[in-house]
Amino acid sequence: MILGVFLGTLFLGLAIGVPVSFALILCAVVMMVWTGQFNAQIISQQMVTGANTFTLLAIPFFLLAGELMNAGGLSKRIVEFAVACVGHIRGGLGIVAVLAAVVMASLSGSAAADSAALAAILIPMMRQAGYNVPRSAGLMAAGGVIAPVIPPSIAFIIFGVAANVSITGLFMGGIFPGLLMAASLIAAWIIVSRRENIAPLPRRSGYERLVATARAGWALVMPVIILGGIRFGVFTPTEAAVIAAVYALFVGMFIYRELKPSHLYGVFLNAAKTTSVVLFLVAAALVTSWLITRANIPAEITRLLAPVIEHPKLLMLVIVLLVLCVGTVLDLAPTILILSPVLMPVVTVAGIDPVYFGIIFVMTTCIGLMTPPVGVVLNVVSGVARVPLGQVIWGVTPFLVAQVGVLMLLVALPELVLVPLSWLR
Repeated sequence: MILGVFLGTLFLGLAIGVPVSFALILCAVVMMVWTGQFNAQIISQQMVTGANTFTLLAIPFFLLAGELMNAGGLSKRIVEFAVACVGHIRGGLGIVAVLAAVVMASLSGSAAADSAALAAILIPMMRQAGYNVPRSAGLMAAGGVIAPVIPPSIAFIIFGVAANVSITGLFMGGIFPGLLMAASLIAAWIIVSRRENIAPLPRRSGYERLVATARAGWALVMPVIILGGIRFGVFTPTEAAVIAAVYALFVGMFIYRELKPSHLYGVFLNAAKTTSVVLFLVAAALVTSWLITRANIPAEITRLLAPVIEHPKLLMLVIVLLVLCVGTVLDLAPTILILSPVLMPVVTVAGIDPVYFGIIFVMTTCIGLMTPPVGVVLNVVSGVARVPLGQVIWGVTPFLVAQVGVLMLLVALPELVLVPLSWLR
């Protein structure tokens, strides 16, 4: 019964337009009243305790690093480097978008920020070259959702805190699945764009490629520093976030010199606004998570899923389908914060590796970012590229199919995640 109270309150709150964070607090209040243990002091204490976590400090610094990267010219030089390398290939600008998305994903970890940067830089180039603009916009959206999978990932940090799973393990395990997502996008782009008779960009000379590599060198070194430092234990993911922000600030101001002191107020303000929204949501969700555990809701979910618990792959398929459905109406962070505390005990009983589950879970929530009606990255790309949302939804369809195909492959073959993870560990 308590499960019905939780779900009913949550969906009623969302249906009448209550913001997700306040809907979660409302769930906590209703559940406490239902169980006869309402205490406003407990709610405030749990919110403060939930947000007062050293690991969560990584979120504001990675968000700041993304803002500094875009304002300081790092994103632009990454795109220039990709154009110099593969722009001459047939359909090359689409491949450039995917390669740039992979490199930018290893810098910021924010799907919306990466999608906006890619669309702002590449859509005008693709429109001028004669590419199908809605399809190109769809590719930008699909490329952006790679960001939360390839480390450093804000989504992995949130999941690691909510589900008590190793964030370093999630970071290392997300590399190969993220690259598979990128490969599927390149394959889908080549297939859908092969009928377009568009002249590729001129092949760059060896010297021009060398110059483009040198110009982007400072940006390309950044993911090596972050991932290498985490992998070899030089610093924690939280410390890596600070290093990323300081590095992006230094390069933008003193190397590329595109980031001016007058820009800093706006950059820090944008990062602070996004951080406040995310961390308030985390704090509200952790109150609900505490009450979910107290009310023994995971045991009820375990009983409901008992017929498939003995079949881990079938259980993972059921969870993936559930998260895909939820992802159509909820953003990434709320989906992780609401479902991970409920599903994690079930996964543990089934004997599924928690890091593997976290990677598949986050990948599924990322795909939800490009599914209507919410589709955060669809709205971002639509606004930046000035393409109607309906056309972007049509354009993203083949890439959505490709990403879901990769997801199903990883559910069927967990070794594709676990084996590379064992090497990186």
